[in-house]
Amino acid sequence: MAPKALAMIAAALAATAASADEVRIAPPYRDATEMTALPGRVSGTLHSFIMRSTESGIYPGIRQIDTDSTRRRDAYGNRLAAPAEQQSAPAPYRREVFVYIPNGYRAGTAVPLLVVQDGRDYAARVAAALDSLIAQHRVPPMVAVMIQSGGGDAQGSQRGLEYDTVSDRYARFVEQEVLPRVQALYGVRFTSDPNGRATMGGSSGAAAAFTMAWFHPEWYGKVLSYSGTFVNQASPADPATPHGAWDYAARLIPAAPRRPIRIWMEVGEHDLHWQDPEVSYHNWPLANDRMAAALDAKGYDYRYVKAADAVHVDGDVVAQTLPGALEWLWRDYPRAGGGAK
Repeated sequence: MAPKALAMIAAALAATAASADEVRIAPPYRDATEMTALPGRVSGTLHSFIMRSTESGIYPGIRQIDTDSTRRRDAYGNRLAAPAEQQSAPAPYRREVFVYIPNGYRAGTAVPLLVVQDGRDYAARVAAALDSLIAQHRVPPMVAVMIQSGGGDAQGSQRGLEYDTVSDRYARFVEQEVLPRVQALYGVRFTSDPNGRATMGGSSGAAAAFTMAWFHPEWYGKVLSYSGTFVNQASPADPATPHGAWDYAARLIPAAPRRPIRIWMEVGEHDLHWQDPEVSYHNWPLANDRMAAALDAKGYDYRYVKAADAVHVDGDVVAQTLPGALEWLWRDYPRAGGGAK
């Protein structure tokens, strides 16, 4: 066969492989069957406990303050980050942490881990999905640690500081302060294999999930993202990443060697600021498109789902796709015995 023909076939195969990583779904969106409990199925257990700001050496607690500086918005209504000393004040918080433990778990056994941001929003859905998937041997038995943020939203808030900051601070908080409490309270032990450890979230919680794996791929090898806030929402501003999480696609991913991270990501067609121009650095669908393109160019193992007529962290889309997303992330991990370290 002529070299030109071989090149054309290779290009076509490459295009097919790339397109297989991107999936388009459309309404009507229906709950996956795995989200409904079946008669006779034994469920895992769901626990919760409270963590207070006074117990944290990493996040002592802040709140947004209302000033002329923090009220500033750009032409598209996006909040502009004020200097750190002008946007926040010290303030206490309390956060609830939910812990799902699979049926049949033996205390002290190393087990895969799923960390979920904005835990209260996902606890019931994650527990339902895992009950079904684990019972059907479609994912390995795992513990899910679902962590509520310290409160507020966006620049100047405790949640914004935790989730939108492009650094390893939040990952260290989870590893050093949250997981040891979970292990002490419930007798669980987590695998040290990053292929057995995933992190998940929606919106800024999804950006935090990716940031955890980006800065510590030795801790987390899998990411699940709904409507990821890969936009310029970091606060306080950091000269190293002047456009916050937007810089992942713009600079960080292209410039760095490929990390051993697998990511499943979704965005709604009518997600936040979907009509805003690129110069705003705040168009969620565009930001996720750019992330997918950057991941593809570097050869990452990713799946990108674009949901027609869907909005930001669309609950109907989550209920339809969550079981499949978890199964895709764990598709080659041992289902039982061996594998955990």
